[in-house]
Amino acid sequence: MAGAAGDLRLVDTGGGGKELPVVFVHGLAGNASHWQAQLDHLARTGRRGIALELRGHGGSTFPEPEDFTLESLAGDIAAVVRALRLRRFVLVGHSISGGVALEYAGENPRQVAGLFLVDPMTDSRRYPEEQVNAYLASLDAPDVAQAVRQDWAQMAGSRADVRERLLADLDATPLSAVVAVQRSSLRFDLTAALARYPGPKFSLVAPDNDTPQSVHRLGEGVAHQVVEGAGHWIQLDHPDAVNAALDAFLTKSAPA
Repeated sequence: MAGAAGDLRLVDTGGGGKELPVVFVHGLAGNASHWQAQLDHLARTGRRGIALELRGHGGSTFPEPEDFTLESLAGDIAAVVRALRLRRFVLVGHSISGGVALEYAGENPRQVAGLFLVDPMTDSRRYPEEQVNAYLASLDAPDVAQAVRQDWAQMAGSRADVRERLLADLDATPLSAVVAVQRSSLRFDLTAALARYPGPKFSLVAPDNDTPQSVHRLGEGVAHQVVEGAGHWIQLDHPDAVNAALDAFLTKSAPA
């Protein structure tokens, strides 16, 4: 389907009846297959699931000129929503796309019945300025590709199959896109985005993501659950935990 920056690929299970559909947004260097366990689970329960691939990821077009701000990525969600004529839905975002999902939800609160975040990005604006500047400088270093791969391997968790899959997905994503999204995320005001969306919110996090900069510690706070032993891609290494938490959220916050 057509988006503002080119064609966007998505996976749509269809169906769904009267229950609200769920729209999934993968994290950086991800793709729709990262949500396959969740799509299959929802299909078994009769609820429609839609997983889009952001610009420059998976089968979606790399934008020319390059534009990878989180605000622009939220525009990819908007394009899918318009094309599928979704009136109201639950939005799920992983990692940096936790911020992308919050940006979209804040601009479209009536359409988003609930926001379910999977190990979302932290608020970089709450880190010391010198730390942020040092990371920004590292994105221009000659060895940035190697450094990113090391980050991915470290965040992936203990399962070798998940780690190898994620590194392959990273290799398949243009490095310029990865760097540009990271650069934008460092300046993104996550606290302000969180405050703009008044609807139901829940954050499912890995143990490392329980800091003062974490989404569930910002502002008035967000309900959250820690998945012990999980890596950053909880939906891949602990899919049953994600499915169970999503079911509970849908039942409580967005039944129809």
